[in-house]
Amino acid sequence: MPERGHQNGLLELHLAVLLFGGTALFSKLIPLNAADITLFRCVVAAMALAILVKVSTQTLSLTKPKDYKVALVLGTLVCAHWVTYFAAMQLSTVAIGMIAFYTYPVMTVLIEPLLNKQRIQAIDVMSAIAVLIGVILLIPEANLNNDITLGIIVGICSAALFTARNLIHKKHFSQYGGAKAMFYQTVVAVFILLPWQQTDLSALSQNTWLMLVILGVFFTAAPHALFASALRKLSAKTVSLVSCLQPCYGAILALLLLNEGLSSSTMIGGLIIVATAMFETMQHQQKKKA
Repeated sequence: MPERGHQNGLLELHLAVLLFGGTALFSKLIPLNAADITLFRCVVAAMALAILVKVSTQTLSLTKPKDYKVALVLGTLVCAHWVTYFAAMQLSTVAIGMIAFYTYPVMTVLIEPLLNKQRIQAIDVMSAIAVLIGVILLIPEANLNNDITLGIIVGICSAALFTARNLIHKKHFSQYGGAKAMFYQTVVAVFILLPWQQTDLSALSQNTWLMLVILGVFFTAAPHALFASALRKLSAKTVSLVSCLQPCYGAILALLLLNEGLSSSTMIGGLIIVATAMFETMQHQQKKKA
């Protein structure tokens, strides 16, 4: 039975990471700006997540009053992260945007020790240098007028926001399940983005509405639920390592569905960044065991 549970957990995890990787495609498939995509995504996801929480017989309320303030901070960070995430891919390509975003694992291992008043290890600094080399290989030219270069910068900003969100979540909000935690964050994002909405709802086609529903339900609520379920069945190391496949899944889906090719420099830079992320993940888990 434990082996069966492990296999089910791996299947759930890979499906969740595949869906997370597929999220990036909607930056190209939905004809809206990044802020409006994020707004409608959060509206649909919040409703789906609320249903998931209720179905699992949990209450939507938080345990402590101060947790609502934490949820507000997390929701603000998630909102900014998702807007910049989609913007990065609209400026460049799905593969380049995702690879730039995946600098966040190395950002985490550099920032977390500082927050915990620990020394940064030399190996982590070397990893940061490797990631920097990978990013440089992605850049076609050092010119902010170049959309791909701008997309990489925005993608790295998205990674920084995601890193901040993860560190705060781990320290102050980890007592809540994935569905409940994301429900509050998506609701906060909705209220932040509503005043900036530019899209006329009546002008949206049926296909756009369908894409927004698919994004919110199957590529936001569902993978978060699957990911939370996998965490209960698998080791943190396994979860972290498989998660590093997200940019690979995203690039493959973009190649198959959007016909987005990869240049040799993008492939090499991406390989360096993803390999470094996997290395740092293994290092991090070994440090926790030590």
